[in-house]
Amino acid sequence: MDRSLMRPTGLARLPDFLRLTRLDRPIGTWLLMWPTLWALWTAAEGLPSRRLLLIFIAGVYLMRAAGCVINDYADRHVDGYVKRTLDRPLATGRISEGEAQALFLMLVAGAFVLVLFTNLFTVLLSIGGVILAFIYPFMKRYTHLPQLFLGAAFSWAIPMAYGAVLGHVPVEAWLLFAANVMWTIAYDTQYAMVDRDDDLKVGIKSTAVLFGSADRFMIGLLQIVTLLLLAWAGTRLALGGFFWLGLLAMAATFVWQHWLIRERERESCFRAFLNNYWSGLLVFAGIALSLWPGVQ
Repeated sequence: MDRSLMRPTGLARLPDFLRLTRLDRPIGTWLLMWPTLWALWTAAEGLPSRRLLLIFIAGVYLMRAAGCVINDYADRHVDGYVKRTLDRPLATGRISEGEAQALFLMLVAGAFVLVLFTNLFTVLLSIGGVILAFIYPFMKRYTHLPQLFLGAAFSWAIPMAYGAVLGHVPVEAWLLFAANVMWTIAYDTQYAMVDRDDDLKVGIKSTAVLFGSADRFMIGLLQIVTLLLLAWAGTRLALGGFFWLGLLAMAATFVWQHWLIRERERESCFRAFLNNYWSGLLVFAGIALSLWPGVQ
């Protein structure tokens, strides 16, 4: 049967494209947004310019959507065998492969146009971001560490933000970058725990599969390293008490997440993953309040 016959027409197709780009599920956008805002605020030592803020916020939405499209394209032949993803638009044929390719290119082009309004250094850095966004989904076929590539992709806005504000990338930016990579691996391992049984059946690799029964220990270790790297960056940036309160609050969310995943149940692991929204928000709140005008 021609799967194109299953596709709706006109505006009835909009929900499928919203699902493909995950605009109906903003958690991934926020997990990309928070470290971007960490970087913009610390690079600017306070509120960044309105122009850069709008450029990076729009860029986060476009690149997260592009990443979701290429992820579903890479998984189009296996999503139908995974309980959580079996009804995704590419897996069911409601969106064609050609349409997904065209949408990915359009989203990346839109993000690149935004970067052109910064500086040449940031434009050159953006090339690395596009490469990471493109290759991450395919790493699940070749390595048990696709989360490492996702972490780099989700952290690439940090050096770009510093490049846009300062014209160079200092040590503090790379500390934030490393911290966010560790945090991303931790929360995406929680996410991968949801699908681990299905992934083992279809041959998808992930840190959840790699870590096995040591998954909770490894998540905890990654979270501790995240906190230490953020503390190191905060010390170098001379951030005040609000930052340390934010970091303590992030640690509290990590403790709650470990309580949730203690039995490795699907729903609880997914709730732990979603809770990372608050982890990133609390750190951003600490940074923003520490750099508030007049706060010492």
